Amino acid sequence: MGCRVSTAKSDLLRLVVVEGVVTPDPRGRLPGRGAYVHHDLACLELAERRRAFPRAFRLTGPLDTSVLRDRLAALAAQQQDGRTVSDV
Repeated sequence: MGCRVSTAKSDLLRLVVVEGVVTPDPRGRLPGRGAYVHHDLACLELAERRRAFPRAFRLTGPLDTSVLRDRLAALAAQQQDGRTVSDV
């Protein structure tokens, strides 16, 4: 959604909106319309810059991405420590 690079679904993080908050759904089981981004802050920033979230979720108004941003920042920190995304 952010960088528009095609890749396997297993390499992407599914997102859903819960009460106006863009929420990570790593198991892919939460109800609602889903959107996908890479496990990368740069991909999130591109999606925010393009205002892609309201279009992807077919909602109007701003959406809170702070939970998602915190999750991706934690993943980036873990990757720097030598752990992979699948270890999380």
